[in-house]
Amino acid sequence: MGNRELHVAVTGSDTSAGSAEAPFRTISKAAREALPGDVVVVHEGTYREWVDPACGGVSPQERITYRVAEGEHACIKGSEVVEDWEDQGGGVWRAQVPNALFGPFNPFDTYVWGDWMIDPPVPTRHLGAVYLDGRMLFEAASLDEVRTPEIRREGFSPKWTRKAEPIPEPERSLSVWYAEVDDEATTIWANFGGEAPAGHLVEINVRESCFYPRTAGKGWITVSGFEICQAATPWAPPTGDQVGIIGPHWSRGWVIEDCDIHDARCSAVSLGKDGSTGDNEFARSHRRPGYNYQFEVVCRALNAGWSRDTVGGHVVRRNTIHDCGQNGVVGHMGCAFCEVSDNEIYNIATNHEFYGYEIGGIKFHAPIDTQIVHNDIHDCTLGIWLDWQVCGTRISSNVLHHNDRDLMIEVTHGPCLVDNNILASGYALDNIAEGTAYANNLILGNMRLHRAVNRSTPYHVPHSTQMMGSALMFGGDDRWYDNVWVGGIEITNPDEQRCGTVFYDGHPGSYEEYMERIESFFPGDHDHDIYFKVDQAVYIDRNVYLNGAEPYEGEKSNTVLPDDPHMAVTVDDEGTWLEIDMPAAALAQEAVLVDTELLGTTRAGDGPFENPDGTPLAIDCDLRGEVRERPEVGPIAGLVAGRNRVRVW
Repeated sequence: MGNRELHVAVTGSDTSAGSAEAPFRTISKAAREALPGDVVVVHEGTYREWVDPACGGVSPQERITYRVAEGEHACIKGSEVVEDWEDQGGGVWRAQVPNALFGPFNPFDTYVWGDWMIDPPVPTRHLGAVYLDGRMLFEAASLDEVRTPEIRREGFSPKWTRKAEPIPEPERSLSVWYAEVDDEATTIWANFGGEAPAGHLVEINVRESCFYPRTAGKGWITVSGFEICQAATPWAPPTGDQVGIIGPHWSRGWVIEDCDIHDARCSAVSLGKDGSTGDNEFARSHRRPGYNYQFEVVCRALNAGWSRDTVGGHVVRRNTIHDCGQNGVVGHMGCAFCEVSDNEIYNIATNHEFYGYEIGGIKFHAPIDTQIVHNDIHDCTLGIWLDWQVCGTRISSNVLHHNDRDLMIEVTHGPCLVDNNILASGYALDNIAEGTAYANNLILGNMRLHRAVNRSTPYHVPHSTQMMGSALMFGGDDRWYDNVWVGGIEITNPDEQRCGTVFYDGHPGSYEEYMERIESFFPGDHDHDIYFKVDQAVYIDRNVYLNGAEPYEGEKSNTVLPDDPHMAVTVDDEGTWLEIDMPAAALAQEAVLVDTELLGTTRAGDGPFENPDGTPLAIDCDLRGEVRERPEVGPIAGLVAGRNRVRVW
C-alpha cells in the first residue's frame, strides 16, 4: 500500500520523484503512481488535462485522496487556450485549430444528442464551446449569425415553464461562435461582442471530462478543494454513458468536496451508469419505447452485480456547482446509497441552447436510500428531479428558489420523504409519483398532480438494489403533515395546477376506506382492472393554507386563512434569507411528530419510511438542524407572529 504524499506543481516535471522538493508536473502522472492510502497534494496553478486514475482505494480507511495544497488554488480544465485569431472584419475573428489537438474526440464535430433529447429535433448543437475570460459564448446556427449578430434564432425554452409568456432568450447577439471541421483542422469563427481577443483569455473545449476514470470500478477516491471546469461532457440520459466533468464511473465510495465545478456542456458531477449496460439505444434504433430500454438497463446492471457493495455510496458535499447545460449532479443507479449535502447549485440548463427531458440541478434515477440534504438550489430550469426507483430517498432541509420549477418526482412508488424544505419558486412541485411523504415544508406556489399508467417501473427490497417488483403509477398513497402552503401565484389552468392538497379530493382518506372500495368490486371484476377504478388512499392532516391555498376535502385538522404572508427568499452578502409574515392563527395550528410509526408503509412493496440503516426516523429537528421543543408546522422552528427574517443558507 501507499501512505505516501505525492506532490504536483506547474513548475514540476513528470520525470521527478513527486516529492515536495521535486513535484510532478501533471496530476495525471500522480494518478498513475498513486496507491491506496496515498495523498496527492496539488499546488497553485492551472492544469489542462483529463485525470484518469490508474487505481482506486480499497476501503474508506485506505482511499486515494487528491487535494489542493492548503491556502492555494488549483484548477483542472478540459479546455485549451487559442491565441492566433485573424480579424475578418465586422467584429468577426477566425482561428484554425489542428485536429491533432483533439485526438480521436473532437467536440466541435460531436453533437449534443441522445435519448429523450427534444430540441433541436435534429441535432445541430455541439459539445464544443468557446470561452472569453471564463464566460461561455453561445453557439451560432450559421456563419451568417456570427457576421450579423443582431440576427436572433429561436431558443428552446422548457416546455414546463410556469410562465405564460416564453422565457426571455439570453443575450445571444453579443458573443457567439460557429465552427466547421475538415480532415485537417477545425475552423472557429467568433464574435466577442465587439472585443478584440488580444488581451483576453480565449479557451475552447477539448476534453470530454476533467477527472473521471475511463474504466469503471476504481472506488474510494476523494477529490477536495479544486476548481474543475470547461469540459465537453455529453448528453446524459439514464440509458446513456453518463460522463461528467468529474465522477466515479460506476464504482464505490467517492467523496467530492469543497470544489467549484462549472461550465460543463451537459453535466458537472456524474454519479451514474456507464455505457456497458446500454448507451442511447432508443435514439439509435427506435425499436422499442425508451422506457423499455431503461428497464433493460436496470436488469443488465443487476445481472452484472449492481449492489450496495459494488456501486454507489458516494458523498458530494460543500461544492459550488453552476453554469452547466443539462445537470449539476446526475446519476442513474450509481447514485444509490449516496449523500448530496451542503452544495450550492445554480444556473443549470438556463441558456436554452438545447432541451430534453433529463435536466435539473439534481437529476437522479434509482437514488435508493440517497439523502439530499441542505442544498441551496436556485436559478435553474428545474431544481431537483427524481425519477424511477425512488426507494428510501430523503429530500430534507433544502432551499429551492428562483427556479422555473423546484421539485419533480416521477413514476416511482416510494418510500420517499420530503421534509423541512423551502420551495419558493411559484411552480413548486410536479407530483407524478406515489408513496411520497411531505412533512414540515414551506411551499410558495402551485402543484401538478398526475397519474402515469402508461409504463410500469420497478421498486426494490428496502435498502437493497434487489428488485421486488414493478407496477404502474396510479398516484396517491402520499402523506402530507405539518406543511405550510402559500397561494397567490397565478393559475392559468386549474386542471393542471393548484396550490394546496385540493388535487387529492376524491381519494379515500384512509387505507381502510381504500380497501373497502377495492373489495366492493369482488367478486366479478378482473383484479387487474379494479385498481384503475379506485384512487389510492392519502393521509393528509394538520397543514396550513394561506392566501388562497386550498385543502384536501377530507383533512380533519387544518388552518385555512386568507392572509398573504408576503413570503420571499432573498439573497445578500451574508447568506440566503426567508422573509415571511406569519399569522398567529397559523402558528397555533396543532402539529404532530412525523415519524416512522405515523408514516407507515407504502402500498407498493410495503416499503417503510425509515433511515437508510433501517432504524426508525423522526422529524424532530428543523431546516437549520435545531431541535424542536415541540411539533410545529413548517420547516423553521420558533417563528413568531408577524414579520420573520431567518437565515436559511
